[in-house]
Amino acid sequence: MNFRCFESLALDVPPAGTILIGANAAGKTSVLEALCVLIRLHSPRSQRMATLARIGSDGFGVAGDPWGSDRQVRHDRNGWTLKTHDHDPANRNTYLEDGGLVVWMGNDDLDLIRGPGETRRRYLDFIGTQIDPHYRHSWSRYRRALRAKNLLLKAGSPRHAEILAYEEILIEHGTVLINARTRLVDDLAPLAATAQRAISHQDEPLTLQYLRASGPDFRESLILARDREARLRQAVVGPHRDDLTLRIHGKPATDFASEGQQRTLAISLKLAQGKLLESRGGKPPIYLIDDIFGELDPARRNALMRNLPPLAQKWITTTHIDWLQETPELDGINRFTVRGGKCSPGFP
Repeated sequence: MNFRCFESLALDVPPAGTILIGANAAGKTSVLEALCVLIRLHSPRSQRMATLARIGSDGFGVAGDPWGSDRQVRHDRNGWTLKTHDHDPANRNTYLEDGGLVVWMGNDDLDLIRGPGETRRRYLDFIGTQIDPHYRHSWSRYRRALRAKNLLLKAGSPRHAEILAYEEILIEHGTVLINARTRLVDDLAPLAATAQRAISHQDEPLTLQYLRASGPDFRESLILARDREARLRQAVVGPHRDDLTLRIHGKPATDFASEGQQRTLAISLKLAQGKLLESRGGKPPIYLIDDIFGELDPARRNALMRNLPPLAQKWITTTHIDWLQETPELDGINRFTVRGGKCSPGFP
């Protein structure tokens, strides 16, 4: 209800999933976004939930019964209202603890290769927050402490005692994030390398490495950076500056991989994410695949479909259906046309 361009929308989708076809800006991606909000209370397109409400409405609501479990979320100026199994979870963490898992695949995934470190940190954080309650807690505490420290640094007047107090929080929870991300990358690396070979049909060794901006000793790095942070008026040391490096044949993928290789790398990272979520979370994630097939050649497209878990639900958006004739893996899922804030069964 009142989500993006939709005043209301109800869809009945089988376990295999669905394909949504429509022109650009028809609302296809908004359907996938609503699913992500229902399952993870997270939008891959906006950090401000208020922007998801339809223009002129006070808020939005999304409900569904994934995994045989009724779930409802509402958001308005007073914040979240959450329900599961006809009960009200105490907080967002409680709602997420028994929730589902999500892999989002879109054309923006190329930023995982070409973009800044923030994009790759979000990739790791989205995995960590889905499978580890301790990660969610430390991620939230670290962000709040970092925001407070930056405000104190920007204030200009020396408030060293308060800064030191927040740094203790940063050290405690930042260390949890660093250690958890390091383990995530260690687990993701072989999965991504296997996916890379499967999608490219070539032996292109892929390696992943987690780079710590704080060096081996977070506390010592904070001490050494204090004069610099005072000059710049912002925190420059910590896991909010860490990065994930990707190398093909030992060379940085950002600089040496072709566009086709970069697209394959992005797909490989998302397939690795799905494998890791399933192994750690105990159930396959839902794959939300937003209009990427038109950008892939038939070989990569077919390889991707063969490597998606057959039992996982897949929601796919596209602007045209020519490529479907070459993709027998999608024969069993239903199809909708999206036009003018409405969804109609079948294709035009």
